Amino acid sequence: MYLTADSQLAAESAVSVRARSARLLYADIDVEEVTFNRGYYSVDIRYFYQIRGEAFTLVGQPSEISGLAVFDKRVILFGSEGSAKIFTSDTVLGGSDAGAPEGSNLPTAVVEAVDPIVLSMKLIDTPDSRSEFGISEIPSKISASFDSALVFDSTSRRVYVTLGQFSIVRLERDTQLLIPSYDYFVPDKECLGAGDDDACSLFSRIHFPIDEFFPPDTLESPEGYREARGKYN
Repeated sequence: MYLTADSQLAAESAVSVRARSARLLYADIDVEEVTFNRGYYSVDIRYFYQIRGEAFTLVGQPSEISGLAVFDKRVILFGSEGSAKIFTSDTVLGGSDAGAPEGSNLPTAVVEAVDPIVLSMKLIDTPDSRSEFGISEIPSKISASFDSALVFDSTSRRVYVTLGQFSIVRLERDTQLLIPSYDYFVPDKECLGAGDDDACSLFSRIHFPIDEFFPPDTLESPEGYREARGKYN
């Protein structure tokens, strides 16, 4: 975890730390074909997190600390294969737009993720600490999420955090589907209005909305729920 400058000063004099929250800022995704394994692709994901916590000293109130945590994950997924070249009307060959005149048929990786759960946070003395990621590898928008500059230099103390991340990774690609279509439907019968039925008679034929008053506590109806519903309608 890479602390901000103010947080690093607080960590240098702290005896312990405690986590408060973790927020997923961004997920950088890269897709590449797997060599000698047709139809499979490697999806490399780099998660960027904003971590907030507290640093405790022997005296006084705890200091709030914040920093950046980075996690890399790789998955191998089947995405089929296609050799078609994709041309769109958005790009003109030789035009001034920056887009490419043709696109590859690689699948698109999609990552759905929620904010992580902080499992643990600890303070470690690391006199030979080295940064694992250079400052050039952190997007500017990520750095702008913090109140002060992040410290990537060697420090005598480090804060390590363990996160639990739930995510769904999938591959998507364009494909052609044959769907039957029908012409516009023009009604050929007259639509009749309401009849002369008595309002009380009409209301008596409406089922009592049991679900609105006693919603089930599970997604599936409990045993005997349908029988009870029919009994009191």
